[in-house]
Order: sequence, then structure tokens, then C-alpha cells
Amino acid sequence: MKRIIFKAVPFDKTLLTLALESGVDAVLAEPDMVDDIKALGRVDVVTTKEMPTLAVNEKADEETAVARMQAGENVILEKGWEIIPVENILAQVPDVALEVESLERARLAAGILERGAETIVVLPEAAADLKDIVSELKLAQGTVELAPATITRIASAGLGHRVCVDTISILKKGQGMLVGNSSAFTFLVHAETESNPYVAARPFRINAGAVHAYCKMPGDRTNYLEELSSGNDVLIVGADGQTGLATVGRCKTEVRPMLLIEAETESGAKGQVFLQNAETIRVVSESGEPVSVVTLKEGDRILAATDEAGRHFGMRVKEEIKEG
Repeated sequence: MKRIIFKAVPFDKTLLTLALESGVDAVLAEPDMVDDIKALGRVDVVTTKEMPTLAVNEKADEETAVARMQAGENVILEKGWEIIPVENILAQVPDVALEVESLERARLAAGILERGAETIVVLPEAAADLKDIVSELKLAQGTVELAPATITRIASAGLGHRVCVDTISILKKGQGMLVGNSSAFTFLVHAETESNPYVAARPFRINAGAVHAYCKMPGDRTNYLEELSSGNDVLIVGADGQTGLATVGRCKTEVRPMLLIEAETESGAKGQVFLQNAETIRVVSESGEPVSVVTLKEGDRILAATDEAGRHFGMRVKEEIKEG
């Protein structure tokens, strides 16, 4: 995840308030403005002495930047940087900070050499783009390849502990979490964005499944649903494969009647998931529509994600493993 810093130089209270509301990680300011900024909100403040800027206009500047960074200085490359010098610097140091003056430049900074700069310093002239910059660089997590899977079996599974993941975000139609018995096959379980005559929508909630199930997490990790707790970031996935982050507000684990749902992709991958047997619990159809598990039938096509099996403490490992 990128670190977003707003450069509050010169100091402007209106722009600083916008930066704090946008969710930046820190503010860069002149040393004499630190107390004034901290009085406006709880935020990390970095001074211009702690993070000086350096223009990179020629090869000697590039070499100077690398030497200073390798010596432990937190140097910011001044706006106007070009891609090739930044690539050369990124190849030699793990963390580079770049000034950006627009959303377009922020996107460019975040994608150089595919991994991009770790720290993006947003200048005041990019204030109008600040919310979009934070949203794209901090919340967006790329895309997940989803594939249609045909339902092959639905069966009652008795009582079990299921986990409702209540986030601090309002989710939209088509969004949910990837959950399954195996990390190699996960079902897109829809958020409770849809209302019915008996229950109001709860668009912050994903009734995600049984406690033992895997859920896909940011950073190519998995967790058991039972492990999730307040403050965790979870991966939110849309029917179009676009992903983002949501923070867990709370998890509710309760005993409920469960269904075992099995599905298979056209490539022959098979997977299972245990979901609560209730009308409000939905998966996502091939067309991106939420489908209640109580109306789901064998032969229906839903969205799932397939992967290689093999995780150790949630991290991908290479080993012979079978999950079923």
C-alpha cells in the first residue's frame, strides 16, 4: 500500500483540512507549523528538514539521490522527475518518494517498474485530485480474475458458527468478499446491499460464511474468517473484478443453519463453501447480479476465483497440498 503525504507548504488551512478529510497518511510542513497542524487533527507530521526535496535533472543528481537514500536520508524527488532516472533509482533503493502535481502524475509514480514509488507526496496544486489519488493508490488493489462456475450441489449442513463481517464502509451492488473451503477456489459472497419486505439492507455487512473458511485478503494473503477482528483491512471484490479495501468494524459469530454449496468451473476446478441458510445471504451470478442462496439451483452459474492451493499462515507457499 502506498504512503500518501500532503505537502502543506505554503500552509493553507483549507487545503490542510481537505487533506485530513481525504485520509492522507501524513503531512509535510515547515518545522514551525507542526503544532498548528496537529491541533487540527491526529495526523503524522513530517518536516521539510526531515524530508528534503532534491531535483533530478542530470545523471549526477540521480547518483546523489541514490547515495543519500542509501545513507538513510528520506529524500523526496522534486516534481518534474522523469521515468528513466526514477527507474534507475528504484533499482537501487527500496523506497522512493516522489512529488506529484496531478492525478495523472500520481498514477504514473505508482506504476513505475510495476511496483512504483512507495511514497507519493501530493503538492497543493493537486488538491482538487487529492481524494481520487488517495482512493486509487490506497484503496484500489488491482483486479481479480473471476470466472463463471456452475452450481453442482446444494445441501443442508446442519448448524454451524457463521461470521458476519461488518465493515465501516458502505458497499455497493456487485461487491463482496471471496470466501471458500479452499484458498484455490473462492466464491464471491455478496454484501447485504439488497433489501426485502422483511429485512432492511445492511450494505456495510458481508455474511461471509463458516468460521473455518478462507477469505481473500489484501497483499495476496488469506485469513480464516474466525481470525478477523476490528481494525483489520479486508479485500472487497466487485463483480467486474475490481478490488478495494474496507476496514472491519466488528465481526459477529453466531450459530445458524448452514448450506453446503459446491461449484465447478469450465476448466474443471471444483470448490465448496458453507453459507448461512437465509434469504439475505447472496452469491453473485454470472451476469453480476446478487442471487439469494435460498433460490440458488443446481446448474446456476455464479462468479468465483481460482488459484493455486497452498498457504501457510495466510501466505502463499509451494508445496503439495490438497484441500477439499
